[in-house]
Amino acid sequence: MSAFKKLYKIVAQIAILTAVSWFGTYLTGRFGWPVPGNIVGMLFMVLLLQTRVIRLEWVETGGSWLLGNMLLFFVPAAVGIIQYQQLMVTSGGRILLVIVLSTVAVMVCTGVVVDRLARVRERGGSGNA
Repeated sequence: MSAFKKLYKIVAQIAILTAVSWFGTYLTGRFGWPVPGNIVGMLFMVLLLQTRVIRLEWVETGGSWLLGNMLLFFVPAAVGIIQYQQLMVTSGGRILLVIVLSTVAVMVCTGVVVDRLARVRERGGSGNA
């Protein structure tokens, strides 16, 4: 595949992912839901993938590119911390504790979900997770 074709494919797939995210943001604003729009967008994307309205191949390469470059999306937040040095001095320990505990919680939950999905897959996809 030529470099231009691959770039076009990635851009088109990111456009699909962005459109679904924006749709989730629109829904939360329209109906006043107390949930972030990107979460609603992700749930909507899962629904579209599960019902095969959108096939995984249509968004897989763009999603992989976004995940591979995710660190770039956090640079502005990391640089923004410099503006809040006093907050980091007074509450840095508590903030670090929350970050560590939430990271551990996400890792444990992810491990449990992956373990259950692996067991379901081993049984041939039958049964409850």
